[in-house]
Amino acid sequence: MTGQILLCTAVAWSLFQLWYASPLPFVFGFGILNDTEARAIHLGFALFLTFLAYPALKSSPRDRVPLADWVLAALGAFAGAYLFLFYGELAGRPGQPSTLDLVTGTVGILLLLEATRRALGLPMVCVAGVFIFYTFAGQYMPDVIQHRGASLVKFINHQWLTTEGVFGIALGVSTSFVFLFVLFGTLLEKAGAGNWMMQISIALLGHLRGGPAKVAVVSSALNGVVSGSSVSNVVSGGIFTIPLMKRTGLSGVKAGAIEATASINGQIMPPVMGAAAFLMVEYVGIPYSEIVKHALLPAVFSYIALLYIVHLEAVKLNMQPIPQRPTPAREKWLRMGLGLAGSVLAICLLYYGIIAIRAAFGAGAPLLLAIAGVALYLATIWYSSRYPDLELDDPDAPILELPRAWDVTRTGLDFLIPIVVLLWCLMVEQLSPGLSAFWATLTILAIVATRKPLMAIFRKENFASAARAAAWDLVDGLALGARNMIGIAVATATAGIVVGTITLTGLGLMMTELVEFISGGNVIMMLVLIAAISLVLGMGIPTTANYILVATLMAPVVVELGSQAGLAIPLIAVHLFVFYFGIMADITPPVGLASFAAAAISKEDPIATGFQGALYSLRTAILPFVFIFNPAILLIGVDTWAHTLWVAFVSLAAILIFSAATMNWFVTKSRLWESAVLLLVCFTLFRPDWWLNQISPPYEELRASEFLRSVEEAPAKGRINFVVQGFDLMGDEVRKTVNVPLGEPGEPLQRLQSIGLTVTPAGDSLMISNVDFGSYAKRIGLDVGFDIVAVLRKAEQPSAAIPVGIALAVTAGIAGLQFGRKKADRSGAGLRGAARK
Repeated sequence: MTGQILLCTAVAWSLFQLWYASPLPFVFGFGILNDTEARAIHLGFALFLTFLAYPALKSSPRDRVPLADWVLAALGAFAGAYLFLFYGELAGRPGQPSTLDLVTGTVGILLLLEATRRALGLPMVCVAGVFIFYTFAGQYMPDVIQHRGASLVKFINHQWLTTEGVFGIALGVSTSFVFLFVLFGTLLEKAGAGNWMMQISIALLGHLRGGPAKVAVVSSALNGVVSGSSVSNVVSGGIFTIPLMKRTGLSGVKAGAIEATASINGQIMPPVMGAAAFLMVEYVGIPYSEIVKHALLPAVFSYIALLYIVHLEAVKLNMQPIPQRPTPAREKWLRMGLGLAGSVLAICLLYYGIIAIRAAFGAGAPLLLAIAGVALYLATIWYSSRYPDLELDDPDAPILELPRAWDVTRTGLDFLIPIVVLLWCLMVEQLSPGLSAFWATLTILAIVATRKPLMAIFRKENFASAARAAAWDLVDGLALGARNMIGIAVATATAGIVVGTITLTGLGLMMTELVEFISGGNVIMMLVLIAAISLVLGMGIPTTANYILVATLMAPVVVELGSQAGLAIPLIAVHLFVFYFGIMADITPPVGLASFAAAAISKEDPIATGFQGALYSLRTAILPFVFIFNPAILLIGVDTWAHTLWVAFVSLAAILIFSAATMNWFVTKSRLWESAVLLLVCFTLFRPDWWLNQISPPYEELRASEFLRSVEEAPAKGRINFVVQGFDLMGDEVRKTVNVPLGEPGEPLQRLQSIGLTVTPAGDSLMISNVDFGSYAKRIGLDVGFDIVAVLRKAEQPSAAIPVGIALAVTAGIAGLQFGRKKADRSGAGLRGAARK
């Protein structure tokens, strides 16, 4: 009975989220909910399921749900859904909570903390507890973070009865986007796409040195496209890849560290980025497609660098590849060429075919495309049915021979359809993330419901049993998707307590002053300190909640102190900086959840696994500093394909050379001075402008009167740097350098209005007369009354190709030295072998 209630409730939650994300409520005029009501229902489901699915203690019974948990589940559902149940009454008396409001809010916060403890453990509860304590004990805090404190009534009203706390943006994103992406990933796994991606990775990379470890990297990258958790990445992929790596000679510690490192990188991989990409839309205020564009290169390069690290480990250990089926060289190259050409041709046909149909048929195109999509799905199922299904990989069995990539790919071509739908809706149609996830999830739901029956028809097998299996897979997938969301939902709600505390107490402004005091105004010290704080804040906390914490608490600090130090830092660079270091907490001891999960599979010491993983992740840790000082890697200020290719080449070379230096192995084992020189080369490639700035200044300062003309002349989607001066909230005079994006060309005042900025002439300068609430201008610290005192225009400097060329020449010199040393070592080994004979 209990199992049926859990199953029905979980399925009902998934169906509610699909209904809320779909256009159906507006089509039928029924079940239309505003954001606050939907968030309340979302949290009500999450709290109810938490108390039924997660036992209170290790000693709690596992064969039944105690009566106390039923009571807590009912109370949690009522408290969570309170804003939905009494929305009208609460709207009629804002700021005047009744006794029932206060009792419900108090019980709700206590139950939320208990649900968080059960689902996620103590770290997240401790973080929330510290912030709650700070709310009430503000007057007893040190001067730098002191505030007046708050009463219980004010605290409950702020945290539970408004959208400033628990029911704020974080829970809103969980409700609108994250649930459907988690459901999408769960249903893909249920359909068999996870095993299919793993087998393709083995077929493509198993023949290389360290092939199984490279499989772990690539499969984690593929999982990262739809996964919302580094720990789930480790668990889903690591049970196959970690034993596979150990079978081919890699130690358990290194195997676990590689899987954990690859899995946390899945959280920085667009398009989902552990659901943080959708949060960034809210916190940064730029379109989703821009978020993906800026985050793509660093994520891809980080994975390529990890593949290189794995290769170096394989070379060090002299690991041998998995045997391949003997194939003539001509046939091998022909297969590779056909595979690449076929993939490119399929993508072009798909893209231009859809564009052509839309242009030719106009309003009738969606129906025609839907029919074409169904026909394509039936064709792929028919083709796949001619071949046997993939078997699940046995991690304990030796791989005697690698499968061919196409032999694996052809068994699951239909799995690509929902991924294409998702990416098309997000990147081409630029639909909202919620609506994109809805259409993609609807597609995979249809595949789960029909794949097995269609296979049975084409293979002439028992249709009835296949239909029953598909129906159960559908129900189980909906339930499992909801189960996977429980932890994320309560985590985002608990993170809302932290956000609410910051807005209630003014802690954000105090953190700026604290970091500035400790760092002494030094930019590098400030960034290192914020990186360390972001690491601490991220310990033991899921990706979504992690980003909410660091974005709310630390990102404004970087924006404010960076601008005061004269750094015009794009806002997306700031948010990626704190996000990367928050994610690094998943692998950094002592509370690296991904490391602990990997160590449990490899049966090795989790702390040793964490330290090894942290070493592998150094290549990821340097990237955020590059974002701040050279945002070109984020494709900011990169306007042409030639410039894009140049940035990509130089950045990739830099991160690979950095990886070689930290591994102390390039062509062969490096000497200490060689590694030091490679690090200097890496710095030069990442920041060639630093050397140029020592010769001539990077910017030319123009008068404020040139500001509007500069805005008008800026290219489409260009950016402009300028200096403002004014007084902050404390009455202190501040001078800031800021960087703002501009939209399409047009009248300068309109272009400024698109980022929420209004200016009026004031003597020799321009005064900011209005800053829209929640706008990009507001987020970067601009305020009414500030004067624009100068415009910064890029100055003429020597070409960056000069320091880059010198750095690459030095790299080639070190490679030459090491090749010579490697050849001499081999000759010496050969002579010693001959002497023994």
